Amino acid sequence: MMADVPRHAAILGAGPAGASLAAYLARHRARRGAAPEFEVTLFDGGTPPPIVIGESLVPAVVPFLKRLGIEDEVAAYSTFKPGAIFRFGLEDVLAFRFDEVRGARTTYSYNVPRDRFDASVREAALAAGARLVPKHARIERAGEGGERVRLSQASLDAAGLARQPDFIVDAGGRGRQLARLLDLPVVHGDRRDTALHAHLEGVALINPNDIHTDRLEHGWSWRIPLPGRVSVGLVMDPAAPREFGGDVEEQFDGYLRHDPQLSDWGVTAKRISPVMKYTNYQLRHTRGLGPGWALVGDAFGFIDPVFSSGLLIALDGAWNLAQALISGSDRALRRFESRNLKQLENWQRIVRYFYDGRLFTLFKIGEEMSTRWLGRMTDFHFRRHMPRVVTGEATTHPYSMGLLDFMVQYALWDLDPRERAVR
Repeated sequence: MMADVPRHAAILGAGPAGASLAAYLARHRARRGAAPEFEVTLFDGGTPPPIVIGESLVPAVVPFLKRLGIEDEVAAYSTFKPGAIFRFGLEDVLAFRFDEVRGARTTYSYNVPRDRFDASVREAALAAGARLVPKHARIERAGEGGERVRLSQASLDAAGLARQPDFIVDAGGRGRQLARLLDLPVVHGDRRDTALHAHLEGVALINPNDIHTDRLEHGWSWRIPLPGRVSVGLVMDPAAPREFGGDVEEQFDGYLRHDPQLSDWGVTAKRISPVMKYTNYQLRHTRGLGPGWALVGDAFGFIDPVFSSGLLIALDGAWNLAQALISGSDRALRRFESRNLKQLENWQRIVRYFYDGRLFTLFKIGEEMSTRWLGRMTDFHFRRHMPRVVTGEATTHPYSMGLLDFMVQYALWDLDPRERAVR
């Protein structure tokens, strides 16, 4: 993958994946002193929408905030997040506290305004010495055939570069420029929903700092408490919202008034932002690495917003790719790719168990078993592995994932998981 150890990395996209990668590489250069190890060019030509999906961080993200040196800054403008609540009916509620997870390394997280969060990560990259080019970079094939790529001449000129970078990283999100250019193979998930997303006031919450996930008549919704507002998303089959209006505002507002699951907060809530519409497809590439290039973040794959895994996969991938590039080792690059593929594959399974109802049927059984003597004997083991899968700490742990696979197959007793399935 690397004929020589790269000295100049061009990163396409300055979102959390690209900016954190730039920060790690540029910091390594600064520590080396005299002869810079890395020149980092960070392209950022996009105009972000007013609100962005991915506002609730899983606890496994917090160590990356510490590595970037931005946790205190993020905490100052965010909402402290101690847990999560899942509702499958007005009386069917599962509450989940991170400090009750046995063996957890991090017992809290944050709900973040994404514009400020993304700016914090980007500023960390610039403070470390990365050079920001406020242009959208274009790449092209380098020569006939093969999989080598290069920046277009216009992109080189925009960045003031006299020569091609040694390594190119596509961190540009779901546009997937590099993967489309090379026609890299993909695996599609089971669902292709639409997500309607807005910020509201007057939204009731069971616990004021927790993320809330509600199973709806059509699909599911999130409620994420942010300072002064609540982020609300509706995720459902693309045909469902069209029953409630012609444009996205009418569809969003109409559905809030319609669904009985939202009757305790949707009718009185007031929308204070535009409604954004996202195609929530599930897609992951089977490769993320080639000669002189790599994919990271959503450019590698996007699974689903339900467990807020996207930022974890992005930040974890950026950290591991940075360590691989710093080491100059092909083996380390392959480890980065293998871990990222495992993250995507495992989150896809977890998400599937959420939608078919098996995951939270299992959690409900665990809740009931903890009150019985036999259940108390196994509860310690259950609480050590199952919750850490969905907080992100054990998603790539073979035993934890194997235990989850076994239990959703054989430990559901006579309960019908379809009662908690998402339609």
